[in-house]
Amino acid sequence: MITTEILKVNRDAPEHGIMDRAAAVIRAGRLVAFPTETVYGLGADAMNGEAVLAIFRAKERPADNPLIVHVSDNEMLELLVNDIPEEALRLIDRFWPGPLTLVFSRRPGMADCVSRGLSTIAVRMPASPIALDLIRRAKTPIAAPSANLSGRPSPTRAQDVFADLNGRIGLILDGGPTTVGIESTVLDLTGPPVILRPGLVTRSQLEDVIGPIVPEARAEELRRSPGTRHRHYSPKAHVVLVLDGAKDDLRSITAGFLDRGKVGFIGFSDLGLPADLIKQILLQNDVESYARSLYSAFRDLDEAGVAVIVVQVAALGDGASDAIIDRLSRAASETIIRGGTSL
Repeated sequence: MITTEILKVNRDAPEHGIMDRAAAVIRAGRLVAFPTETVYGLGADAMNGEAVLAIFRAKERPADNPLIVHVSDNEMLELLVNDIPEEALRLIDRFWPGPLTLVFSRRPGMADCVSRGLSTIAVRMPASPIALDLIRRAKTPIAAPSANLSGRPSPTRAQDVFADLNGRIGLILDGGPTTVGIESTVLDLTGPPVILRPGLVTRSQLEDVIGPIVPEARAEELRRSPGTRHRHYSPKAHVVLVLDGAKDDLRSITAGFLDRGKVGFIGFSDLGLPADLIKQILLQNDVESYARSLYSAFRDLDEAGVAVIVVQVAALGDGASDAIIDRLSRAASETIIRGGTSL
């Protein structure tokens, strides 16, 4: 078994010695978990096929699920892609560094296993100073999916990475909790622009820069992005979404699962139920706060040993709520509308 080391790193001013050490691990063909602004990533040299395959083994990731490659500047991007269309340049100028991944036609030379046989590559430039510094010091693009076991909630804290990957990887850089909390928006630019995965960069924001985007991706297009086809983001507990439920509905539904054991609740309303039976995690009713806290709430409730997690879902008043609904629907076992019909 590998000994997994955690090194604390200053989020805003990463220490040179620690970052040089992490970059040397990447250059040696091994794996490093590190924080981006979205979630923690599990990084390997994208030009080294054996290193990239180690990501799939450590995560137990499905072999047909492509990876996102992280770059530190446009020169590094040009090493990876055949062409950067003008609309991509406008998006890069507006949203990079940041939580937007762009899909391009790829050049040869990168490890084929990054794209899993596809002719496309998904690329982004992270906004996290730690992530950018690691890429620059490693002097190579870094392939990095979320640093968790496949299917589990993405990690937003170093402790979440350790819980899943202890003994599987050698190094975790602990830069504190991530600031965005859910994965990037993925936009395919290899044809008419189409969103493959929603994120906190919204459709309306993208259309303000490049004009209309195709309403819905086809199945063959979804293959170009991670997080679109396999089960993702799931805690161990049975997850029940309650849409538009009033407080009385939520209290009744949540209490109704007590015959299965301890129950967790994630939402905005204090249900007033016994704390020894119901573990509540109350979130603010806005998109950014909800996104930042969702995955850690799932993991904390798993750690508390709940059998069922009831999640209050309400309109958050922003286009980015599509991203939260997407993650919740992929994690859910059951959906209830207004305390009535089950989907």
